[in-house]
Amino acid sequence: MKTMQELLSEIMLLTNHIETEYPELYRFLDENPMTIPSLDHPNIDKEIMKEYMDSLKQLLEHYLETHQTNKILGKSHS
Repeated sequence: MKTMQELLSEIMLLTNHIETEYPELYRFLDENPMTIPSLDHPNIDKEIMKEYMDSLKQLLEHYLETHQTNKILGKSHS
């Protein structure tokens, strides 16, 4: 399993990629990835971070599949 630092680096790279390349998708993320949790004692471990990273990847994959399908069908995102 990856270290916490590796996971955090991957998450940061992925969210930066989404923000830069797909700003229309980035604005739908419910949180600012650079924000520290507001809980006094958040229980965040490597497994939770891996799940979060996987969810970001799935979100991007789904968006790309949908976007490509709509582009082929001539639909816009308006």
